[in-house]
Amino acid sequence: MVTNATKLDTTPKAADATDGEALLLLEEFLPYQLSVLADTMSQSLSRLYSERHGLGIPEWRVIANLGQRGTMTATEIGGHAQMHKTKVSRAVSGLVDRGYVIRERNRADQREALLQLTPEGRAVYADLVPSAKAFNTALESMLNETERTVLRTALERLTSRSRDLVRAIEEDRL
Repeated sequence: MVTNATKLDTTPKAADATDGEALLLLEEFLPYQLSVLADTMSQSLSRLYSERHGLGIPEWRVIANLGQRGTMTATEIGGHAQMHKTKVSRAVSGLVDRGYVIRERNRADQREALLQLTPEGRAVYADLVPSAKAFNTALESMLNETERTVLRTALERLTSRSRDLVRAIEEDRL
């Protein structure tokens, strides 16, 4: 059988370059490394709340934010959880349908709704918090106290710098 398809060469070529620029080595690219780490941790932790309560990552993030902070708007949850508003909206709708979240109009601003956990939602949160804390403890157990302090400081500084860079990009300064 003859085909016209050309076989792709998938052999990595570190010397390849585009427009005279060196390749971007993803394994050394901090945004990529942090994204892979965050995704890996989220997927691992998600097994706990998925198996026990049928929750996905967005639903857990909504419950976790409401469990920690109490009454919030969807916009506030999106900001804290770094989730797009459509993801927050879908997660909230599903949680309302399941009876875990109540949504009430904000009397001060009729355009937005205030969200709270129901007693059932608080029970889910209370059930999952010990497992989430144990997961965090197990994850951090490979670091000594100095390393944990350095990691927290580095993450705070990187988050702040990332926000600065977003503003610089938006203002065409980068």
